[in-house]
Amino acid sequence: MGEGPGKGIGIGRARLRWRGRYTAILSAAVLAGGTAAGVSVASASTSSVNTVGSVAVPAAASASQYRVVAPTSTPIKHVVVIFDENVSFDHYFGTYPHATNADGTPFHAKPGTPRVNGLTPSLLNHNPNSYNPQRLTPAEALTCDQNHGYTPEQEAFDSGKMDMFVQDTQTDLCTGEFGPPGIVMDYYDGNTVTALWNYAQNYATSDSNYDTNFGPSTPGALNVISGSDGDGYAVNPTTGAVTTSSAVSALNSKGLGTIYGDLDPAFDDCSDTSHTSTSPVGVMTGQNIGDLLSAKHVTWGWFQGGFAPTSTNSAGYAVCGSEHANVGGAEVADYSPHHNPFEYYKSTANPKHLPPSSESTIGQTDQANHQYDLSDFYETLKDGNMPAVSYLKAAEYQDGHPGYSDPVDEQHFIVSTVNQIEQSRFWKSTAIIITYDDSDGWYDHQKSPIVNGSNTSADAAMCATAAISLGDTPDRCGYGPRLPLVVISPYTRDNYVSHNVTDQSSVVKFIEDNWLHGESTGAGSFTNIAGSLDAPGGVLDFHTFPHFEPLILNPDTGAVVSGGGWQARKS
Repeated sequence: MGEGPGKGIGIGRARLRWRGRYTAILSAAVLAGGTAAGVSVASASTSSVNTVGSVAVPAAASASQYRVVAPTSTPIKHVVVIFDENVSFDHYFGTYPHATNADGTPFHAKPGTPRVNGLTPSLLNHNPNSYNPQRLTPAEALTCDQNHGYTPEQEAFDSGKMDMFVQDTQTDLCTGEFGPPGIVMDYYDGNTVTALWNYAQNYATSDSNYDTNFGPSTPGALNVISGSDGDGYAVNPTTGAVTTSSAVSALNSKGLGTIYGDLDPAFDDCSDTSHTSTSPVGVMTGQNIGDLLSAKHVTWGWFQGGFAPTSTNSAGYAVCGSEHANVGGAEVADYSPHHNPFEYYKSTANPKHLPPSSESTIGQTDQANHQYDLSDFYETLKDGNMPAVSYLKAAEYQDGHPGYSDPVDEQHFIVSTVNQIEQSRFWKSTAIIITYDDSDGWYDHQKSPIVNGSNTSADAAMCATAAISLGDTPDRCGYGPRLPLVVISPYTRDNYVSHNVTDQSSVVKFIEDNWLHGESTGAGSFTNIAGSLDAPGGVLDFHTFPHFEPLILNPDTGAVVSGGGWQARKS
């Protein structure tokens, strides 16, 4: 098996158990799935079973249907999306490229590094919020999780005045993490998020990339694979009957609403703690990018830490029980069901968390249905069958989410992964896209353009007065807060900052344009109005001379080990 990034306890044991975990649930899963063969996703107006038992195990596609390298419209033959958690742009890049260098890993910017639209002296010292932003040190990596709900984020914007974050999204009372008053305003610099700043120095970043909608993780995850969190609804996980949920908007005349909050996916055994509770679960209809890629026989996969089950419970549900310790020593479950967007769609779900039928079929349609444990991705790098499109989700302790993860653990995951990709045979034709699912409610000074409005009781005035331009479900106001976007590829300009407006759905748009001749996931998708990653002035540039030398960083410090073509600082 290929080696992925590991930090904390248990990684060796977890990897050794990989085959056993899958084998333990295989027979039960086939029986449960087989009884429901042929059942389709019901419309939201009926009560047909929509739980995990309604998903049949897909038939394996013939390997001959897949080309060794699928044709593309650009030199990019492989996209890897590293989709991390809960960071606003100013929280990580507000003072880029200037680091204090009082602690942590030293950072010194290249001469001529462009500035970003970040925290000015006025914003740092005379901020319109009730606290000024303060620098967080590496020792303050574990912080409270802020309020990042759909409505509080809008209220913090205060109709574009950006001055109500302390009142509306701050959480400064938590156990075991750093959370002084005013914490929501605070930021890290290149002495803590050193790797991301070094990638920005040598590849491309954006200071105009936005959350597609306001709100938490699940809408962001859905938008990065389909450009839409509309056309969904909630069901009772036991009966499949349509029900209400605070995470789903009121349903329209078609029986469809918007998943604008966090609830677990309907088609996942590990949802609701392996269905030991009966909280509503979410269903998405329509198409995602995986559906379109499968139809064209383009290899793809979602790879998530902790996806491999550890056991099966007495009710026959897979249990996702692996965990690791974060930098503070707290044990954290690896797998989060509501971070896996493909499990909301019956067409792309792998409810029983079945393994690929063989390592050579990773990326192709088989019983795994393109849903994999993160360790499988590193195996494809080793064995030479990395899919054309790969979405990577770290185990929770390394995904950057405040409250249980942190930028130090996150850096270890990012750097270990990027190093392996850049040292692989695929590097010369790869684009690695690092972005985030939401802002966590952290302060960002830049108001977003509202390109799609919504007028419900959950919406503030700036959304309620904007035109609804996409779809026919409410509570899809966007764009939401600014998020980091870093693109690592031979086909970026060196040390470049793009000011083009993009959003999470721009990732889907690039995949659509590169492999699918621009075919859209649907009329209501934000991809239809999204900015292109490779537009003039974008983070990808196919008119510049490609730079193939790998940039290798230290996973622990984020410092440059080799490459970069300038003053490489070894650690």
